[in-house]
Amino acid sequence: MTDQAIALSPELIQNSDAVAGQWKLIWRRFRRHRLALAAGVVIFLIYLVALFAEVLAPVSSQTYDSRYTYAPPQQIKFAGYDAAGQFHPLYVNGYSMKVDPIALSRNYVADPAVVIPLGFFVKGEPYRLWGLFNFDRHLIGPIEMGKPFYLFGADRLGRDVFSRTVHGTRVSMSVGLIGVAISLILGIILGGISGLYGGWVDDVIQRSIELINSIPTIPLWMGLVAAVPISADPLLVYLWITIILSLIGWTDLARVVRGRFLSLKTEDFVIAARLDGCSQMRIIWRHMVPSFMSHIIASVTLAIPTMILAETALSFLGIGLRPPVVSWGVLLQEAQNILAVSSAPWLFLPGLAVIITVLALNFLGDGLRDAADPYEY
Repeated sequence: MTDQAIALSPELIQNSDAVAGQWKLIWRRFRRHRLALAAGVVIFLIYLVALFAEVLAPVSSQTYDSRYTYAPPQQIKFAGYDAAGQFHPLYVNGYSMKVDPIALSRNYVADPAVVIPLGFFVKGEPYRLWGLFNFDRHLIGPIEMGKPFYLFGADRLGRDVFSRTVHGTRVSMSVGLIGVAISLILGIILGGISGLYGGWVDDVIQRSIELINSIPTIPLWMGLVAAVPISADPLLVYLWITIILSLIGWTDLARVVRGRFLSLKTEDFVIAARLDGCSQMRIIWRHMVPSFMSHIIASVTLAIPTMILAETALSFLGIGLRPPVVSWGVLLQEAQNILAVSSAPWLFLPGLAVIITVLALNFLGDGLRDAADPYEY
């Protein structure tokens, strides 16, 4: 019995929380947070959509067909036959169009007699994947090019809302990611300087943060965005919007970093590093920042939804990104028209992508925040 206990003890010791490292403890605690784990999978899939948008979208974001303006969403059906009796495992029904004599509008209804067979990795519009590779395959689409295929319906120009939502994922998610990256750098540098040096430097930085936070957000965004010329290149507008959101979004992270620096600068390992002759930058980046990196990751995860909502709000108001750039906020501009929404409620579907993404990021951030301090039970 004693020999067995001695033989098993190394494994037991290795798996014990008492000797596990910080990151291992964080992962163990995060795995117990089922909702955060599921949210992490959702966010991973959303970024995969952003990465392979051209492959996943049946058509490009600018492709239109004026014959199908405000066409309703088509339902994918399984195992059916066309008029010739040919079997199709996957298909959608085509449209039959009627003109409303009173409203003088076109109304589309599904026509069971028209069968449009679908396939996977079908040949479609050519594109350059990541600007590097010429490709013409799409994950799903009609086998015969040119046939109508609108999973989320069509907009006022006959453009596929689903394809535009998929393409908009790249812009909206990258704005959040790049914006938070810039905010992270500003927050760590300014918050670190504020917490480490204190005195008048701390007062200046903290009063600046309070000044920025005291200004109403929407007017501040509008004032900064007004400086961007209307005729500017869409890519330049994208960069400006990202920088503007970053310049406003660094304040909360800077306060978190300042608080951590204030609590850590009197710790024994920081004093020992200073007495050992380490430079100030080495103490900050080699000793202090890694000790609360888990908290920074949690704060960054919770900051990304704010960036995404900010870009969506600006674009929805018409002062953010503008066509031909496609983002979720730009797509929701179509929903500003009450007449369009009453006849085409599927124009709100890009808003569903915003809701799912923001909720998933918040759940993920909550899980990371709970797991960030694995020694607290």
